[in-house]
Amino acid sequence: MTKIALPSQTGYKWGFSDDFAYTFKTGKGLSSQVVKEISHRKNEPLWMRDFRLRALEIFKSKSLPKWGADLSGINFDEIYYYARPADQQYSRWDQVPQQIRRTYEKIGIPQAEREFLAGVKAQYDSEVIYGSLRRDLEKKGILFLGMDEALAKHPDIVKQYFGTLIPSMDNKFAALNSAVWSGGSFVYVPADVHVDLPLQAYFRINAKQVGQFERTLIIAEEGSYVHYVEGCTAPIYAADSLHAAVVEIIVKKGARVRYTTIQNWSKNVYNLVTKRAWVGEEGIMEWVDGNLGSKLTMKYPSVYLMGKGARGEVLSLAYADTGQHQDAGGKAIHGAPYTSSQIISKSISQGGGRTSYRGLLEINPGAFDSRAFVRCDALILDPKSQSDTYPTMKINEKRVNVGHEATVSKIGEEQLFYLRSRGLSEQEAKSLIINGFIEPIVKELPLEYAVELNRLIELEMTGAVG
Repeated sequence: MTKIALPSQTGYKWGFSDDFAYTFKTGKGLSSQVVKEISHRKNEPLWMRDFRLRALEIFKSKSLPKWGADLSGINFDEIYYYARPADQQYSRWDQVPQQIRRTYEKIGIPQAEREFLAGVKAQYDSEVIYGSLRRDLEKKGILFLGMDEALAKHPDIVKQYFGTLIPSMDNKFAALNSAVWSGGSFVYVPADVHVDLPLQAYFRINAKQVGQFERTLIIAEEGSYVHYVEGCTAPIYAADSLHAAVVEIIVKKGARVRYTTIQNWSKNVYNLVTKRAWVGEEGIMEWVDGNLGSKLTMKYPSVYLMGKGARGEVLSLAYADTGQHQDAGGKAIHGAPYTSSQIISKSISQGGGRTSYRGLLEINPGAFDSRAFVRCDALILDPKSQSDTYPTMKINEKRVNVGHEATVSKIGEEQLFYLRSRGLSEQEAKSLIINGFIEPIVKELPLEYAVELNRLIELEMTGAVG
């Protein structure tokens, strides 16, 4: 039976939860026994179990970050680190358990799959519950699997790349993910193959106080192209949940990858994600990162431009309302000549919410004739709200072209007066101004997602006038 949890998040329609009987769920808290149990239940090879256990020790040894947002509210002992909703992944929609299927039908996954997607992965708490890929793409050698399925079917490829861009030592939450990861996506695109329609993954937290720790690995061989889209939601509970994902992307010579996220977690979720891409010669990596939900987000998609002529782009959008802190941005590291990067950040804060842009631009010795541009714009809708900017630039090569721009503004009375004189209400006028502000990000989304993002922001704006 579907029930509504706490109706406290204005305009948030994904705040329902399912009263679902899980096939297995660990107890609260994290220990080596929990890690071994997860690995055993997944029937993993010994090297992966050992990888997890080493990561657990690293997690224990690392302290919480001393910079950034306030993480003191996370109680690691009160989290369930693994919840299995079913003992298998289904390839036919009518095979998925009815309660889970109903959840995704409300979200619109089957319809989206039929209309404009090349493939779908749907993760429910700790496991991918449903997966599909068009037959014509399978015949081209494209792999789109759950991460656990990829480990079982293609262990050599997984072992070759897993943890190479984001090792367990990278940060405390990367270590946590490495210890207890479950689910996520594995994408492999052969050389010169183009996936013209997006692949989508959808991540849903359902159970109370469950952590979700998916692991995503994308490998684009030379001359290939793929667009991967992910969406996220969770119910509204009084207790907090934790989402700590890791994403690693390898973009080889002349390949192009676009990774789009529309994150709309409920406002009781800590969203702490590490995303990194390695880009080879003449490769292109594009991050389009939209953050609306969560209690706290810390996420900085990164591009490591390691081949001559590689290009990287980070488009980041953050929207913070009452009780939210969106600490987001991007990183671009130039390690080869003739590389180029662009980081565009747009943030909106209202109702006492706080947005922070945090970014890094680094041009290393030998990356001559590189170009980089950073722009961060903040829109503050009321006196209670806050916006901060923490840009870092390390330029260690003389023959480069670097630009940086930043603006902080509020909605002007003249703008509102003009639009209202044309017959718009104050709410409609504000929405129109905000849509114009975020347009550089929205125009990069597939049409259906652009419409959805605008609609979500409109819902967030409801009742915010004044």
